[in-house]
Amino acid sequence: MMMNRVGEYLDLLFPNPRCELVYHTDYELLISIVLSAQSTDKRVNQVTSILFQQYSSLEALSSADLSELEKIIRPVGSFRKKSLYVKEIARIVLESYDGVVPRSRDILVTFPGVGRKSANVFLSEYYHDPFIAVDTHVERVSKRLKIASRNANVLMVEKKLMKFFPKDEWAIRHLQLVLFGRYYCKAVKPLCQNCELKDICREKKKNL
Repeated sequence: MMMNRVGEYLDLLFPNPRCELVYHTDYELLISIVLSAQSTDKRVNQVTSILFQQYSSLEALSSADLSELEKIIRPVGSFRKKSLYVKEIARIVLESYDGVVPRSRDILVTFPGVGRKSANVFLSEYYHDPFIAVDTHVERVSKRLKIASRNANVLMVEKKLMKFFPKDEWAIRHLQLVLFGRYYCKAVKPLCQNCELKDICREKKKNL
């Protein structure tokens, strides 16, 4: 069964997958996810190591000088927008949710800079809730392995993956697919030669 093949191979490559964003609290994770849009986890970690040291609480972040935030956040791109998002998220969590990031996708997607994918990543990682977030890596792998069609949008890919894998595996499969796409099934020069799934990949001929 294809689901078992894919799952077993992901388990072999990533038996204990971990999110590569560095965080210590719920709000640090959410802000890191927002900052990661159009950036890399490595760069985000470099920025947040400074950001969360300099502003070590929601109160500090919500009252931070915007120009100072922009200087720190600049390396991850879209720094003006993201600086506003950081301040506003901190304020909302502090004032409306008693300093605790709500465990609800419907609420999270109303936060500035937080869309469905970001909310899914947060809930899956922090609470281990059954969600699958579709980023560029997950989308690419899903289409190459024929889990989703070539022209599927991210929501369609998410729904296909939810049908493909059992619900109790969604959180771990999301992480594994991200790592598989990041380090093996890469956009450029994927490591196809030794891949145990290359026989079901729709791009194997081109990449080999």
